[in-house]
Amino acid sequence: MERIIRWFISNTVAANMLMFIILVAGSLTLPRLKMEVFPDINIDAVTITVPYPGSSPSDVEEGICFLIEENLQGLKGVKRITSLASENLGITTVEFLPGEDINQIQDKIKSRIDAIDNFPDDAEKPIIQNISQTSDVITVAISGDIPEESLVSIADRIKDEIDALPQISLTQLIGKKPREISIEISEESLQKHSITFQQIAQSINQNSMDIPGGAIETGYGEILIRSKGQEYDVNGFASIPVVSRSDGSKLLLGDISKISDGFADVDLFQSFNGKPAILVRIFRVGDQNALEVASAVKGYVNKTAKTLPSGVEIGTFSDESVLLKGRIDLLTKNAYLGLVLVVLVLAIFLKPKLAFWVSLGIPISFMGGFLLMPAVDVSINMLSLFTFILVLGIVVDDAIIVGENIFLWRERGLPAQEAAIKGASQVAIPVTFAVLTTMATFSPMLSVSGNLAQIWKIIPLVTIIVLIFSLIESLTILPAHLAHISLDKKSKFSWIDRFGSRWELFQDKVKNGLNSFVQNRYKPFLMQSIKYYKVTLASSVALFVLTIGLLAGGWMKFVFFPALEADLVNATVVFPEGSPISQSQDAVNILHKSAEKLRAELTQEFPDEEIFANVIATAGDQPIKKEAAQDSGPGSGSSSNGSHLAEYAIELSPGEVRPISAVEIAQRWRKLTDPIFGAKELVFTTDLFSAGDAINLQLTSRSLDDLNTVSSLIKERLSMYPGVIDIKDSFAVGKEEISIRTLPSSANYGITMADIASQVRQAFYGLEVQNFQRGRDEVKVFIRYPANERKTIENLESMYIRTQNGSEIPLRQLASLEFSKGFSSIRRVDRNRAINVTANVDISKITSNEVLSSMQQKDIPQILQEYPSVKYTLEGEQKEQNESLGSIFKNFFLAMIVVYTLLAIPFRSYLQPLIVMGAIPFGLTGAVIGHIIMGQNLTILSLIGIVALAGVVVNDALVLVDFINRYRLDGHTIKEAISEAGPRRFRPILLTSLTTFFGLLPLLVEKSVQAKFLIPMAISLAFGVLFATLITLVFIPSAYLAVEKLKDRFVKKDNIIGAEVN
Repeated sequence: MERIIRWFISNTVAANMLMFIILVAGSLTLPRLKMEVFPDINIDAVTITVPYPGSSPSDVEEGICFLIEENLQGLKGVKRITSLASENLGITTVEFLPGEDINQIQDKIKSRIDAIDNFPDDAEKPIIQNISQTSDVITVAISGDIPEESLVSIADRIKDEIDALPQISLTQLIGKKPREISIEISEESLQKHSITFQQIAQSINQNSMDIPGGAIETGYGEILIRSKGQEYDVNGFASIPVVSRSDGSKLLLGDISKISDGFADVDLFQSFNGKPAILVRIFRVGDQNALEVASAVKGYVNKTAKTLPSGVEIGTFSDESVLLKGRIDLLTKNAYLGLVLVVLVLAIFLKPKLAFWVSLGIPISFMGGFLLMPAVDVSINMLSLFTFILVLGIVVDDAIIVGENIFLWRERGLPAQEAAIKGASQVAIPVTFAVLTTMATFSPMLSVSGNLAQIWKIIPLVTIIVLIFSLIESLTILPAHLAHISLDKKSKFSWIDRFGSRWELFQDKVKNGLNSFVQNRYKPFLMQSIKYYKVTLASSVALFVLTIGLLAGGWMKFVFFPALEADLVNATVVFPEGSPISQSQDAVNILHKSAEKLRAELTQEFPDEEIFANVIATAGDQPIKKEAAQDSGPGSGSSSNGSHLAEYAIELSPGEVRPISAVEIAQRWRKLTDPIFGAKELVFTTDLFSAGDAINLQLTSRSLDDLNTVSSLIKERLSMYPGVIDIKDSFAVGKEEISIRTLPSSANYGITMADIASQVRQAFYGLEVQNFQRGRDEVKVFIRYPANERKTIENLESMYIRTQNGSEIPLRQLASLEFSKGFSSIRRVDRNRAINVTANVDISKITSNEVLSSMQQKDIPQILQEYPSVKYTLEGEQKEQNESLGSIFKNFFLAMIVVYTLLAIPFRSYLQPLIVMGAIPFGLTGAVIGHIIMGQNLTILSLIGIVALAGVVVNDALVLVDFINRYRLDGHTIKEAISEAGPRRFRPILLTSLTTFFGLLPLLVEKSVQAKFLIPMAISLAFGVLFATLITLVFIPSAYLAVEKLKDRFVKKDNIIGAEVN
């Protein structure tokens, strides 16, 4: 190491070029980094989606899900198989074990699915795809009181133009109904002309088609042949002959049917700021920059708004770039303030020139971090920016130790270059190992289990990269500069000299005050602590035990992942399956009325603020909930369109300038909203990101009756806990069903169940004759009964079933009709039916951990004792918590072994590393005290901060023990070395702790709710470092003395035994 240091000191050009390359390369990389509010989470899972038009959830379960589950059973590398059978659609999700090759398993899944040859005839081709999160950046709303056809046409054009922008790669239309050509033929017409739906379908397919006919080879080249007969509109289909009579006349399709070219009969109504609307959602793909994407879209919107027809408006909704810019500005402001405070602390304790060169390590380290972020796939987001703030004070620790030591040797009279070589070389090994121990304590977060692992690894990745560059800078660039600066050189500007003189006077006062404190207060206290070292150690242990008692006794609440607030409040309503769309529209109107009442109240309270920006109201779908997709992990979602659904989303002004939080707005909106009669679920959400439902109990059993009973009992018990809200389960009775069963008499007519089922489906759902592409739209052609013949049960009973010989028999003579209630959806987990009981909690009253701990100890065992067929698992937030905490604690234990090894090597001792590591538990004490002072609950980020704190705390203790060892090598006694170590190393230890604390101070006092979830980790580090430093200066000397006395006792005992033997 000394040779490297000496080479850089003698070759300052190399040191300056290294600094220049890092700064320039980092500056050039920074603008090209991906920017996002929160990092994307990719889940190791594959979904198999099978559309089955016109089917009930039970049909989907039996015809789709059973087949897929049985064929995938036993596949190596599969963790869990979950299925969701809903109306018209089956989705099976296959989750993988950690570390498995996703592409390889996906190929095996595809092979097994392709081998299934007994899917229902009307089921569409399975779609197999990875679960990947695509982040939408901004939504464009096209609204106006104009005909739907015109609005769709304008929306299509706008989507095409947005797609053409060079910054845009992916867009999606929301609220546009599928195109359909509907051919409606009455039962009377079928009887009159003695034809069937099948014959009509055959006529259409024979007369409406495009077929390539090969090519003609001529002397001039090849000429292609195409038969063009595909019809695309109402007139074309109306002219298709259905029956050709003997007299040469033809019966045309238009003569016997009503043909309409429009939209599918879907119950969907969507509005933007009170006007019918269609949304264009714009996504970012890969490393696209959200700010650039949003800027391009907003520029297009401003330009297009002037060209739209009268009555049509265009606007933006849910602009991620505003959120991103606000969060970046917030954290950048805190970073700048922290940097100023760190530099100020350095300037107070160090000579101005030394403070400058030590501070220069911060931009060099940070630019090195930016340079390597793309290599480790880390973006600019809230967590990565927070990590830079986190290490702001830590990165200068090694530079402080190196710089202080170099200046110490200069003060002792060595020439500048020799002082730099000797000073840097002397502390190179402890500094290197100190940085390595810090990296080791951050490393447990690199391999955390659970879906959130991709989030936690950002913190150690950024920290380790920055610390690597910090170490390089402190042992190469810093010594080179300190070796060539003059301490006595005067500035060209007299005012700088005058300011410098005054600042040195101020520094002398601080230095004298600190020396006075060390000599008159600290040193006498230290001598007493050493004298009564057993009392000191016992007191320290008692303090740690008291901390554990506070935690174990439940005095501090633990919240796994506090909600990350969005600039959006969303209310979702769910009615029983099959409810009319009018009921959902009424719910939207009730929510609109209460929202307007809240708007008026907020306007009165904050007359200068526009709290509400935009509103999207939807009946028949929940597009904003779909976008959030924050259910409880793979396979937990549900169908989110249908006449029974409603949604009302309010976009708020940016949180950085809004005088009231989104959570408070949601609470007040909830209170102002009148009861919505018939609704089985009403939920208000404000989360930008969530780890899942606070309470999510997944019940599984083969008995649906047992599941329903247990679910009801658990919901009843949950309702008894104060603060538990939004209690619901995933089971819901679906629409009424009519089951058709053949009578024995049907065999007399030669009619089978297949004949009846297919003809009923053709008449009521429709027979899909063709589908073709018309522009951007896929248009399906259906033939069916007219709407007025599909409305009553009598229509079904009176329909005629056609036999192969042309006879027509009423359905009532061939089959019986049985009435029952179906399911709205059916969940399955590992081939068992499942129901999820979910709830949220008001953390001001109770936490989910307290509720679930009580439920698992008494409530659930009592309930399941009577229903042994039912099993339960924790899903959602609790599942993530158990996986994350379990792996963090396991990895922390391994990290401590690594830290011990890294300390044992430079100390060449087995006991001294234990002395240094003895300071680690007191970081926990400081963190707990900090949370109590700041009035914060413990969170997963608090625990991560405590884990990371171990490395920072060890560094101070390492420096202290290293000094004691070196002082003893100079011939001093143990007590002399111990009594001198604390006072001599008091200033650098205090300085490294103060830089860490003041680097985090702006974040600690940040009032913005947008940074609230990050504060617990800052508290753990800041207060943990301060407290552990105070303990280190007292505990470590006493622990060192105790260990040495213990060694002496064993040595004496061995000597006595040896003497007796001899």
